[in-house]
Amino acid sequence: MRVKRVVISGNHRSTGHTCVSNSYERGGALVELALTMPLMILLLCGAAELGMVTYASIEVSNAARAGVAYGAQNPNSAGDTTGIQTAAAADAPDLTLGTTTVTTSCICSNGSASTCQPTDCSGSNIETILTVQTQASFDPHVHLPALPTTYTLHGQAVQKVLQ
Repeated sequence: MRVKRVVISGNHRSTGHTCVSNSYERGGALVELALTMPLMILLLCGAAELGMVTYASIEVSNAARAGVAYGAQNPNSAGDTTGIQTAAAADAPDLTLGTTTVTTSCICSNGSASTCQPTDCSGSNIETILTVQTQASFDPHVHLPALPTTYTLHGQAVQKVLQ
């Protein structure tokens, strides 16, 4: 038969009762902390990494919007591919944009299809649609075995060109 030793740790002033603790329970909080701290640190690192990926994704999308805003000013700027790419890159200072693709398409103002030829839209006007797609690679700080080492982020913006 085992005998447990009881340690008296002090008195409660409000009730006057004596606190009793078991010697086997000493350090329990320290053991719990040691077991849960690695999990808490892993969760904190994961949340920080998710925040960085989200920020980079927003930056890639905003770069596409900046490029399409530059190109949609008038028909001349819609054809300035280098200017659109420069505007997109300037809006993403924390990233190196990989590919910035600029495409134009046309539609008739009455909603019918157009191939951008002046004879396509009889009785209506041709409207030019500008599409800018951006892409960047993101390399996370923490590399986990089951996850990819880099992520490709995409952004796209579409806008009518002002006539």
